[in-house]
Amino acid sequence: MDILQTYGFMLIVTAAVVGFLMAWGIGANDVANAMGTSVGSKALTIKQAILIAMVFEFAGAYLAGGEVTSTIRNGIIDPTYFADTPELLVYGMISSLFAAGIWLAVASYLGWPVSTTHSIIGALIGFASVGVSSNAVEWSKVSGIVGSWVITPGIAGFIAYLIFQSAQKLIFDTEKPFENAKRYVPFYMAFAGFIMSLVTIKKGLSHVGLNIGDGMGYMISIAIGITVAVIGKIIIGRIKYDPSAVCAAHFANVEKVFAVLMIVTACCMAFAHGSNDVANAIGPLAAVVSIVNKGGQIGTEAPISWWILPMGGIGIVAGLALFGHRVIKTIGNGITHLTPSRGFAAELAAASTVVIASGTGLPISTTQTLVGAVLGVGMARGIAALNLGVVRNIVISWVVTLPAGAGLSIVFFFMIKGIFAP
Repeated sequence: MDILQTYGFMLIVTAAVVGFLMAWGIGANDVANAMGTSVGSKALTIKQAILIAMVFEFAGAYLAGGEVTSTIRNGIIDPTYFADTPELLVYGMISSLFAAGIWLAVASYLGWPVSTTHSIIGALIGFASVGVSSNAVEWSKVSGIVGSWVITPGIAGFIAYLIFQSAQKLIFDTEKPFENAKRYVPFYMAFAGFIMSLVTIKKGLSHVGLNIGDGMGYMISIAIGITVAVIGKIIIGRIKYDPSAVCAAHFANVEKVFAVLMIVTACCMAFAHGSNDVANAIGPLAAVVSIVNKGGQIGTEAPISWWILPMGGIGIVAGLALFGHRVIKTIGNGITHLTPSRGFAAELAAASTVVIASGTGLPISTTQTLVGAVLGVGMARGIAALNLGVVRNIVISWVVTLPAGAGLSIVFFFMIKGIFAP
């Protein structure tokens, strides 16, 4: 307790610095989830994608990040083990943020799309199991996370495969693709409006205090989906085209429609991501501030000081601006060749998987979900359409993330403990 009173301000400043590093890593790595497919399909240039993502990620992080955050993400460690030594939890949170931030910076530099959630969880597991007690870790939840490496990409890939194949059969493989696009694209727009509304309600607005119930959330989403479809049908109906033109010209017009759709879905995903994943950086930081200010008292949730959310938002934007292009290129160009219709299928499948996971409590990584969706689109065109070397590197980076975060966290934990311990 004396340590918290003596070094409290220094510990908070240190936590703020490494929390900013973690937010920077989230921006550098995770934002590709929203914008990678848009860039890869040429719907947006990389500069446009980064500018759009900056606006929506910051808006999500700052406006919908919440007034209170969970102090320990996903309940992965048991806080009762720290009741008598709260300073160890403070050291652990700082070391976890530092470890996860370093790993995300390395992965982003290499262009690897890894999970920011799994990075911080691996770091929490490391310091808690080695620095305190292996019993302090809820190992059953860890096994669920490992299982999600296969389950969530598999679900997203399957949904993306179905969406892509339906578009091929209903639109692209027909004699009059643009005529069929005018007929069927409004249904895709309705589905996209419905899913993106649900994602925004469940992953975004819930953090800002608008706790919309499930029934009302579905009603609002259905209404938005129908509205989007009606507006889309009117707009598509006004597009001028030459029925006698070559098929390639019809394809180009259809792809333009999907490009607009994908930009809208990318904006919604960026907002939802900013509101949800900023907690990976500000949760441990808010925990440190709360524990120090309350003289060692540990709660399951912590109020967020006024300066923490904007700092997290600025960190995400800074990471995105400096390193974001590397992972965006991997998602957009490295795995398979994307067109707007293929990118839309992947983006919508990833959003659908997020909704399914939210409803079932399935542990999820938005990164792994989107990669699985892009793989599903590639598989629809045959295994030769995939860059298996890039896929192999991505899978290896997923497996390495937990132990890398844990190993770095253990080292930093004992360093910090050595510095502050009497």
